Amino acid sequence: MTTPSHDHHPTGQPNPTDPANPASHTLVLLVRHGLTELTGSVLYGRTPGNHLSEQGVTQAEAVAKRIAPLGDRVRAVVASNIERTQETAAPIAAALNLTVDADDALLEADFGEWTNQPLDQLRTRPEWHSVQNHPSTFRFPGGESFMEMQQRMVGAVHHWADRCVGGTVVLVSHADLIKTYVAFAAGTHLDQFQRLVISPTSVTPILLGAGAPIVLAVNSTGGDLAALAPA
Repeated sequence: MTTPSHDHHPTGQPNPTDPANPASHTLVLLVRHGLTELTGSVLYGRTPGNHLSEQGVTQAEAVAKRIAPLGDRVRAVVASNIERTQETAAPIAAALNLTVDADDALLEADFGEWTNQPLDQLRTRPEWHSVQNHPSTFRFPGGESFMEMQQRMVGAVHHWADRCVGGTVVLVSHADLIKTYVAFAAGTHLDQFQRLVISPTSVTPILLGAGAPIVLAVNSTGGDLAALAPA
């Protein structure tokens, strides 16, 4: 497993393409990992050993069935190199006769000193207001800022979109990472990204290469992905 370099687009913009030519477009499917036993209760971040729960495994199998009809249009399935995303990506890749690529640029935020803290306790901290309402100004103590998180996610998405031009790429990542990219794609300030919801194994499809990014859906948990197209 290797982590590719994403430094070829310093502005965070994908390679220039022909907006009128579908062969120059890439459909990016941003998939959140399935549930674990600690999802929603502990900010466990990058801590190893957090596997999908039984419900999470069922969710991963279900999203694989949703994506499978795209067939050979899918050029790559990529996940952050941690158990819950790899375990979510595995049935997707298997359904498409692909292997899972690992990319640490898709990894959960570095929560620093907040890692493994109960969310109920973190919500009582005075800094929580900044996390929810002014995330662009916030850095996790000893960890990463939301701005840095967004920048690496934008770089990762455009790196894989460039590699899969004319097809589809599935990127399995984490809720906050996906929300920061949706905010970027929609032209929304990072301070509004917490207004978005990204549920476990939801699919957020983004079309790149047709000019500005086109957000086809957000937090999709059902329906025909093969029919996705700009209005």
